[in-house]
Amino acid sequence: MSGLKIATIGGGSSYTPELVEGFIKRYEELPIKELWLVDIPAGEEKLKIVGALAKRMVEKAGVPIEIHLTLDRRAALANADFVTTQFRVGQLDARAKDERIPLKYGVIGQETNGPGGLFKGLRTIPVILEICKEMEELCPNAWLVNFTNPAGMVTEAVLRYSNIKKVVGLCNVPIGMRMGVAKMLEVEPERVWIDFAGLNHMVYGLNVYLDGKVITEELIDRLTSAESGITMKNIVDMGWNKEFIKALKILPCPYHRYYYQTSKMLEHELEAAEKEGTRAEVVKQVEAELFEMYKDPELNVKPPQLEKRGGAFYSDAACSLITSIYNDKRDIQPVNTINNGAIASIPADSAIEINCVITKDGPKPIAIGDLPVPVRGLVQQIKSFERVAAEAAVTGDYGTALLAMTINPLVPSDEVAQKILDEMLEAHKEYLPQFQLAHIHG
Repeated sequence: MSGLKIATIGGGSSYTPELVEGFIKRYEELPIKELWLVDIPAGEEKLKIVGALAKRMVEKAGVPIEIHLTLDRRAALANADFVTTQFRVGQLDARAKDERIPLKYGVIGQETNGPGGLFKGLRTIPVILEICKEMEELCPNAWLVNFTNPAGMVTEAVLRYSNIKKVVGLCNVPIGMRMGVAKMLEVEPERVWIDFAGLNHMVYGLNVYLDGKVITEELIDRLTSAESGITMKNIVDMGWNKEFIKALKILPCPYHRYYYQTSKMLEHELEAAEKEGTRAEVVKQVEAELFEMYKDPELNVKPPQLEKRGGAFYSDAACSLITSIYNDKRDIQPVNTINNGAIASIPADSAIEINCVITKDGPKPIAIGDLPVPVRGLVQQIKSFERVAAEAAVTGDYGTALLAMTINPLVPSDEVAQKILDEMLEAHKEYLPQFQLAHIHG
C-alpha cells in the first residue's frame, strides 16, 4: 500500500488539531499519505484556519502527510481507508436551543441526554446515513469511526438503517474515567484498568484494577468525598451520596449524575444558564478564543487550551483505534459496537459501549454476561429510548418522536414531553426536513 487516505467530516472542528497530533505521533505505524478535512460552507472559515494549523503541525513534525481542505464530501470520501465523523448539525446555536428549551419546562437541557440528546440525534442521524450511502459507493471497504454525539444512538442508527457494517462509535468518557481514577490514586494511567460495559454516556466501570489487583471497593470509598475529580469539563462534580454509591458497588460515569442526581443537576443548570449561559454559550466563548489562537502563523502544535473544550482524549482515542485496526493489534479499548451477545440483557443487534479486542476485522466485544441488577433497568430504558429515537429520526414520524421523548427517564410525563417536542421541532425545523415531509404526507 502506498499510504492511507483518511477523510475527516467536520474537519473545521476545534478538535482537529488533536487528531492531527495523534496521527503525527503514530506516523511510523500508521502511514497516512492523505488527510482530507471536509466541512460545509458555513464551516469554511474555521476549516481554513484549522487546516492551515494542521499543515504547520505536519511541516514542523517533518512527516509526509498531505493535508487537503475541501467542501466536496465526495472528493474526500473517494477511496478513503478510514472516515472519521465529528460534525454538529446546526452548530453551537442548535446546541444552545437543546439546552435552553427543556429548562423552561423544568427538564434538564443537555447535549446528549434527555430532550437535547433526542434532538441532536434527530438532526444528526439523517446526515450520517447520507454519508453511509456515499461511502457504499465511493469507499465501500472503509471503516467509519464516529465521534459525533450522541455516539451510541448514531452507531445504533448506522447498524440498523445503513449497509455499513464497518462502523465503530467512540467516546472520551471511558478514557476520562480511567485518567480520573489514576489522578485520584496519584498513579500513571497505564497502571489502572477498568472493565467497562453499558451504553454511550451510560457506561459503568464494573471492576477497577490497580496493577492487576481489584480495587473497586476502596475506590468507591474515595468517591464519597466531593471533588473526587472523576468528571468531565462539561459536567459539574457534585460528589456522590455515600450510602448510595457504596450500595451501587460499581463505578458510574459522569453522565449518571443526570439520572441519579436529577434535581441537583437541574438546579445547577438553571442557575448556570441564568449567570454564565448554557454550556453551548460557554463553549462558543472557548471556541472563539481557540480559533483566535489557531490563526497565529507561529503556532505549529496543538495548544494546551484545547483541553478546556471538554473533549480531551477524544481524538487520541480515535487515533489509537485506527492504528489498532490497521495493524491488527488485538489490544483492548472501550468502543461502541454491535452487542452480539456480549451484554445478555441488551438485544444482540444493538449498539453497546464495552471493552473490545481491536482487530483488523474491527472490535470484538468482551462478553460480561449480565449487567448487575441495580443498573440493568436504567440501561435497558436508555437503549429503548435510543432505538425509538433512531426510528423517529429516520421516519420523521411525530408520534414516534413523542414516544422517544416520553420514555426518556429525564422527562416527567407525556404532557411535558409534547410541549417540549413541539417547541423544539419548531426551533430546529430547518435541520429536520424529515418531519416537514412526514407532516405533508401524514
